[in-house]
Amino acid sequence: MLEFFNTTHEMSLMLSRIQFAANISFHILFPTINIALCWVLLFFKIRFNQTQDQSWLKVYRFWVRIFALTFAIGVVSGITMSFQFGTNWPGYMETVGNIAGPLLGYEVLTAFFLEASFLSIMLFGMDRVSNRVHTLATLLVAIGTSLSAFWILALDSWMQTPAGFEMRDGVAYVTSWFDVVFNPSMPYRLAHMVLASALTAAFLISGISAYRLLKGDNKDSVKYALNFSVLFAAIIIPLQIFVGDLHGLNTFKHQPAKVAAMEGVWETEKGAPLLLFAIPDEETRENHFEVAIPYMASVILTHDPHGEIKGLNEFIDEHPPVAPVFFSFRVMVGIGMAMLLCAWLCSYLFVIKKQYPTWSLRLLVVMTFSGWVATLAGWYVTEIGRQPYLVTGVLKTKDAVTSTPAEHIALSLTLYIALYVFLLIAYIRTLYVMADRAVKLEQGDEPTAKSPILNNNQPAMES
Repeated sequence: MLEFFNTTHEMSLMLSRIQFAANISFHILFPTINIALCWVLLFFKIRFNQTQDQSWLKVYRFWVRIFALTFAIGVVSGITMSFQFGTNWPGYMETVGNIAGPLLGYEVLTAFFLEASFLSIMLFGMDRVSNRVHTLATLLVAIGTSLSAFWILALDSWMQTPAGFEMRDGVAYVTSWFDVVFNPSMPYRLAHMVLASALTAAFLISGISAYRLLKGDNKDSVKYALNFSVLFAAIIIPLQIFVGDLHGLNTFKHQPAKVAAMEGVWETEKGAPLLLFAIPDEETRENHFEVAIPYMASVILTHDPHGEIKGLNEFIDEHPPVAPVFFSFRVMVGIGMAMLLCAWLCSYLFVIKKQYPTWSLRLLVVMTFSGWVATLAGWYVTEIGRQPYLVTGVLKTKDAVTSTPAEHIALSLTLYIALYVFLLIAYIRTLYVMADRAVKLEQGDEPTAKSPILNNNQPAMES
């Protein structure tokens, strides 16, 4: 009987984890775009205000519709995800609800209300209010999206590196809200996520704009959006690499088991190599088919070629699943390097060559959703890397899961996945339908000296 209970509990735990992973994977796609996209829209609006160039207004009008669509799906999926704290993870709120509840409440009170209050003006008020009020509404919605990210990342960071609380009878009570919010990993995680959002938005804009150019949409508004997004990405990526390094050093200090899984280090060693590729084997606790750069992991993490890195064998039963963290980290870094090369190459073509060959536009279309891939891989490193804890050192995942029968969870999981696959396909398809309609319906602009990228006589998409 006890064995059956344990098996049922483990099945419920596994399915609940998969369900939450599916929900967060789908939900995060949309805030990742909108956190930065709203600030980009503000830039477009300010450029119109400064120049009175109607092309900037066309850029704003096109991308504000995409912002609205993305915002709607993000809100709905976020509400669905939050339900799981009560249905699948009751032990979480019972143990740390005194901290998680207020932080989620602050997000609603300060961010969601601000977004909801001014979003309608931003979307529908351009011809009904003054230009100054409309620009202010765009600014306030942008602030709201950033506040939302702030509070959610404060909670997630606290779960990674908890601080400012004490445990009484198995329940967490706040001793310092400042320490809770600004816990050791919060500044790094917030900066890393904001820059990830900026890159995601930049490549989305450049990819859709390149698609429109390939479809023959030779308007100045499309060129403006493409030029801005390419240069924006080229500037942001080095900053992201720098912040990512700082974030990694912070993780090395506070979550050494996660770093050991990221690097595939089993035994504590000095002068650890950087594994470009390997296949971790948790049964034999070793790696197969290693391709490594000697000493480089120690150099990156300790800035000393002979620096010591604790191995996974120091954390028996206290470290995350190795393979998912190991490979997700390499996917994140690999996609990041591809984004760097793509952005810098296209920036060179714009600034020096003054045109985008056809192959470069096709490359940008391929990279349209690269930010999503990198962000998801990064979140898998973060969230799987925290295991076996839900709150590091405080609450284990297995102790927070529901007692709901596994078959009920399996049913809801199946429905969630089916719905999310449908919505994701519909969302991506809608973006391209909107781009196709913009090609056909918007009135063309006359080429100007401000837009040397393409011209009517030579569509600058030739190699």
